[in-house]
Amino acid sequence: MPELPEVETVRAYIDRCVSGQYIKNIEIFLPRLIKNATAEEFAAALTGQMIQSVRRRGKYLRVQCSGAVSLLVHLRMTGSLLYEEPCRDVPARRILFRLSKGCLTYRDIRTLGCLWLVPSQGKTGISGYDSLGPDGTSPEFTVPYLQAALKGSHRKIKAFLLDQTAVAGLGNIYVDEALFQAHIRPSRRCDRISRRDSERLHDAVVQVLRTGLENGGTTIRDFINGRGSAGHNQDFLCVYGREGKPCPVCGEPIKYVKLAGRGTRYCPHCQK
Repeated sequence: MPELPEVETVRAYIDRCVSGQYIKNIEIFLPRLIKNATAEEFAAALTGQMIQSVRRRGKYLRVQCSGAVSLLVHLRMTGSLLYEEPCRDVPARRILFRLSKGCLTYRDIRTLGCLWLVPSQGKTGISGYDSLGPDGTSPEFTVPYLQAALKGSHRKIKAFLLDQTAVAGLGNIYVDEALFQAHIRPSRRCDRISRRDSERLHDAVVQVLRTGLENGGTTIRDFINGRGSAGHNQDFLCVYGREGKPCPVCGEPIKYVKLAGRGTRYCPHCQK
């Protein structure tokens, strides 16, 4: 699933391409991806609107429009937004937005993504979006915030970091990488993380997200950015996808376990 760096990489490119353009018409090839409107209602609500900006919060993209209604998108596992000028055929195209100049395509191989119509101002009414915690790259994600959130929690730290109401934007890849950088075992309980370790964890989260952004996101299988290119961060991962291979720090084989229902990689020597 695209995580914060991947979604932000898409957002930055799409925002540059589509802001200021008008939606001329919409072709919907898979209506079930639209979760709170019919295909007809969806097209009628957005056609003729000007796209003001493309924003991101956590793993959600919000296409902010000039009218009362805007578009909210969650890419899920294999969704992506692509911009083409001129328009061209795109494999796995599910929704096509014809704009003033080019085309914005929602592409999705496994068709697990979600699109909603939401009010342009105020709460969206989409619980997963409205309940998001501070973004992992936002000023609100501070050491004091993290320490307060960890205090008294009996959850494993891996489960905590995957909780989007705790920290928005993190997923399996960047959680495993951050815990490795912070020398914290994924199974450690939140209330057993010291103040020093929580400071180190905060810095590690910020750093792995920043590195992911600098490298254009992580492409394990399906992720492509808004222009259709793969990311490069997979070339710099320390533990994710490296089970059985030597730890880049100590040489111990990276272990694989299931935690919080997710495959988890860690170094048994470096992470305590």
